[in-house]
Amino acid sequence: MAINMSIVQSMRLPFLVLTPVCVFLAVAIALSQHMNISLLHVLVSLVGALAAHIAVNTINEYQDFKSGLDFKTKQTPFSGGSGLLPANPNLAKKVYSLSILSVLVTIAVGLYFIFLYGYSIIPLGIIGLLIIVTYTKWINKAAFLCLIAPGLGFGTLIIGGTYFCITGHFDNSMWLITVIPFLLINNLLLLNQFPDIEADKGSGRKHFPIKYGIKASIVVYAFFAVSAQLMLVYLIKTEHLPAYAIVSIIPMLLGYVSFTGMIKLGQNIASQPKFMAANVACSILTPLVLAVTLLF
Repeated sequence: MAINMSIVQSMRLPFLVLTPVCVFLAVAIALSQHMNISLLHVLVSLVGALAAHIAVNTINEYQDFKSGLDFKTKQTPFSGGSGLLPANPNLAKKVYSLSILSVLVTIAVGLYFIFLYGYSIIPLGIIGLLIIVTYTKWINKAAFLCLIAPGLGFGTLIIGGTYFCITGHFDNSMWLITVIPFLLINNLLLLNQFPDIEADKGSGRKHFPIKYGIKASIVVYAFFAVSAQLMLVYLIKTEHLPAYAIVSIIPMLLGYVSFTGMIKLGQNIASQPKFMAANVACSILTPLVLAVTLLF
């Protein structure tokens, strides 16, 4: 039992919170449009989304251990891996098996909805699977692709995919709303890369902070943060969102707390975890508040 619990650690459970929030936003969009949705389909979609997230985390955990990166990074509550495999190398095969199982569950859920609705969701599924299996080894070596992969995976694919799975179709308003979490979740991973820059560089990664530096990364972070707020205002003005969705701008302001920390501390931002915590809160609370405003 202790071994099984240790393997669970590789899932990075605190990080999984983002997934049900994204699924909840998709459900809220559908309900705000007066769609009749099945609770079963919501639950199956959630299982598929969580399996995809667990697959990314466990593949990353396994591959970072095998490459030796886990032995170079300094753990923080928000970056640096779980520390499981360096302390328990005998669990590596079990973590790898868990990653394979998670991928298979993700595929099974996708096949279920293809059988139910047809082939329209296949492009999203293929992109999602490619991100899952290539993120650690290949995407991390392409700065711009690595920059947008988190927002694409969660903001676009999970929300868009869930919406399709519970409604049977896509919707223009839904895609526009996904731009907000897309931008904020990109920022979530962008900042979390700061403490690992030196270790990542030594392992051949070339994500945005490595290739373009801290200053350029801060500028991009600010651009994404401001763009998300402007998108919120635009969607309210064009009636894709209700007027009271403006309250979603409150958790967005936490991004500016992180922004000041980035300017002040740069690569050493992990020395004051409150700045990284504010970034996490911004990316999770914003879609959560947005979903609540759509429902009520």
